[in-house]
Amino acid sequence: MVLITFVWEDGADRSHGLPAYATDGAAGADLRANFPEGQRDGVTIQPGQRCLVPTGLRMAIPEGYEVQLRPRSGLALKHGITLPNSPGTIDSDYRGPLGVIVMNAGDEAFHIEHGMRIAQMIVAPVVQARFDLAETLDDTARGAGGFGSTGRG
Repeated sequence: MVLITFVWEDGADRSHGLPAYATDGAAGADLRANFPEGQRDGVTIQPGQRCLVPTGLRMAIPEGYEVQLRPRSGLALKHGITLPNSPGTIDSDYRGPLGVIVMNAGDEAFHIEHGMRIAQMIVAPVVQARFDLAETLDDTARGAGGFGSTGRG
């Protein structure tokens, strides 16, 4: 198990608690909108619009791991609410505010309420590569075949 350490932002509503797994088998922990005092009415996003939704948190991720932010499937299916940079990556050396870029890809305005579950976070291991330049690449059966080259769709 990996330990992710959090601190509250000044003015955050601590009553909503830390991210949490909804079930024992959940891969993602739910993140909640946590608007600062004076903005607790939330925000309404129009179709096609996006906004940065605060969580009221900062976190420390251990070296060798990242946190990925992903949409919540129910919000995506029912309302078209998604994360345009999904999966969003938070690196282990970032210590700033944890915000979620939310986009309304639906047909109607959507109101994000204070405390609403808006995204899920996945903790994942990171493998860094070494990059090298060569004169040629090895051959494969697929070769340079691109989009759709391996069959239908």
